[in-house]
Amino acid sequence: MRVDHVSYAAESDGLHATAERLAAKLGVTPVEGGIHPRFGTRNIILPLAHERYVEVVEVLDHPSADKAPFGQAVRARSELGGGWLGWVVRVVDLSNLEERLGRAAVDGNRRMPDGREFKWRQLGVKGLQADPQLPFFVQWDGESPHPSDEAATEVTMKSLEIAGDPDRVTDWLGLPAETTSSVIAFDFIAPHGMPGLMSVTFNTPAGDVTV
Repeated sequence: MRVDHVSYAAESDGLHATAERLAAKLGVTPVEGGIHPRFGTRNIILPLAHERYVEVVEVLDHPSADKAPFGQAVRARSELGGGWLGWVVRVVDLSNLEERLGRAAVDGNRRMPDGREFKWRQLGVKGLQADPQLPFFVQWDGESPHPSDEAATEVTMKSLEIAGDPDRVTDWLGLPAETTSSVIAFDFIAPHGMPGLMSVTFNTPAGDVTV
């Protein structure tokens, strides 16, 4: 169980403008991600070192976005002006979490113009909707590439600032948050309003950058 990526909902000027703005701050090259047909969303990837990445995501005007919890969550965050949607934890096998949380994982996929297909299963977006401090979980298909594979960067995640209760997150994960990374620090602060991921600090060749 390890931090896989963080998701950022597109701001009012749209997916590409938001991704380009974030990429410039971090000094990385954005990569066109593609459409998630099951969720009614599309993304752009900002690859990072250590097999991690930033996902910049936008909801589509499509019926699946109204039905899928992930599409609903992205739409809700973008309607508030965009910003950090949440953090995502990668696991090898979701079956134990499915049993513990009493929920079934759903399949996700997106296909690139060059024919590559990214395939995964995810679980816990409804938990994120109810309590945005909570991560959701992803299990990558064994034959699927990973979005960080195209990273040619030294930029890494340094810390996550989360408004919420670390005990609540521990209960959700089954482990303390800090066990999901040996290099990322977790800073929990008391929420003033909705809990959730407040900021992410990145270590870049030009110094630390907080978004």
